[in-house]
Amino acid sequence: MQSLEVRIMKTKWKNASSLDLNGENQQDANGLCDMITVLKGRRPGSTPNSDSGMWAHSMTVQDYQDLIDRGWRRSGKYVYKPVMNQTCCPQYTIRCRPLQFQPSKSHKKVLKKMLKFLAKGEVPKGSCEDEPMDSTMDDAVAGDFALINKLDIQCDLKTLSDDIKESLESEGKNSKKEEPQELLQSQDFVGEKLGSGEPSHSVKVHTVPKPGKGADLSKPPCRKAKEIRKERKRLKLMQQNPAGELEGFQAQGHPPSLFPPKAKSNQPKSLEDLIFESLPENASHKLEVRLVPVSFEDPEFKSSFSQSFSLYVKYQVAIHQDPPDECGKTEAETPPNGPDCGYGSFHQQYWLDGKIIAVGVIDILPNCVSSVYLYYDPDYSFLSLGVYSALREIAFTRQLHEKTSQLSYYYMGFYIHSCPKMKYKGQYRPSDLLCPETYVWVPIEQCLPSLENSKYCRFNQDPEAVDEDRSTEPDRLQVFHKRAIMPYGVYKKQQKDPSEEAAVLQYASLVGQKCSERMLLFRN
Repeated sequence: MQSLEVRIMKTKWKNASSLDLNGENQQDANGLCDMITVLKGRRPGSTPNSDSGMWAHSMTVQDYQDLIDRGWRRSGKYVYKPVMNQTCCPQYTIRCRPLQFQPSKSHKKVLKKMLKFLAKGEVPKGSCEDEPMDSTMDDAVAGDFALINKLDIQCDLKTLSDDIKESLESEGKNSKKEEPQELLQSQDFVGEKLGSGEPSHSVKVHTVPKPGKGADLSKPPCRKAKEIRKERKRLKLMQQNPAGELEGFQAQGHPPSLFPPKAKSNQPKSLEDLIFESLPENASHKLEVRLVPVSFEDPEFKSSFSQSFSLYVKYQVAIHQDPPDECGKTEAETPPNGPDCGYGSFHQQYWLDGKIIAVGVIDILPNCVSSVYLYYDPDYSFLSLGVYSALREIAFTRQLHEKTSQLSYYYMGFYIHSCPKMKYKGQYRPSDLLCPETYVWVPIEQCLPSLENSKYCRFNQDPEAVDEDRSTEPDRLQVFHKRAIMPYGVYKKQQKDPSEEAAVLQYASLVGQKCSERMLLFRN
């Protein structure tokens, strides 16, 4: 791909916040602008035409917020956007809605495992993970909404088929001749329901009774064992309190066979309750999470940098067999209407007994907390630090929302449905995927059926919908040329190269109208 050098320039207002990804702030002669050097091309290691990208030294948080809402993502100093309809594995931007988030059973297991380790020093046996956030089949179906995939469908069909077969055999030998046809019809029905994206547990199968072979009305209807147990418990309670509980329950119009609702004390614990559960005074370990701005001007970041960087090297070598890259740097400021910690790039350091065992790199932006990267000590893989840190970051987003109401989302990067090891992000519900054509957010439950049929999908079902921030006035795009700022409409009159216009228009379509007017496209 032909490279296109781009330089973006932003006016630095008094309360503006920026992501300084390289730590090399350059200024023009008037000292008014931050310079950002950008290169249009391919991400290192990517295949040709699989993405477009920019090398950035500095970027305002609002510009980056708008870019990730158009499918962009940063990896260190590189900001890239996959070419969704050309790459082999389309990468859809995914965000979680923390305010409605409820941890699944597998999430609770991770939190309880951490609490047991901190309280008693318990280390689970035979639990070693290559990647702590990789999904397992147990995780994939642990939430309220199961991820619909072929393995789920096969398991459900097998279970339901066994139940149907047992029911048919109980009716007598005469019904065996027609069993295959009924079973086949039932399986088709189940497959149709599961393919529609509905949760597998909501599927019910009813067989049509044959003439003369239906239920015997002279006998009591069959009851499930669960209902029988509830009935026995209800009778036991009635014997213990004959005048109170049963009468009050029936007075509300409930059938006698129903069991009274659980007391409020049995309500599920919140995410914060699970994370911050109190430990005994003689706890075996102490865990502390510190939020540190990524800036050598910050004394805490500077003092812990050596230990943090050593951990990064250990993680890269052990987990990814990849030499470490340069560490980024950020400038974080605290605008009046923002969170107390300010916006920008931060490290969430996980200190265990005075030692850093994990570092979560996050960006705090106007509307979200964006998870960038996690590196951890491989010796503590048994704690599932990837899952644990994600849950802590969701809880942290909730905390920031209390001060800054518009900050209410948790961005998890890219969701790759065609890659089993990247589907774990869909377990954090409720969540949304970004439509790659209209850039609107669509609940993931509505997207999964389409992704089962095709790797690349337009999630917006309205055929008339278009990208609202598409480049409609390219002449308003701002250009920086020969140390002068000018609209593209003025700049193009000075150019004779016919390929120049195509390159500029491609840039405008990638960043959108708003960013093209705020950022300056450097042309030499």
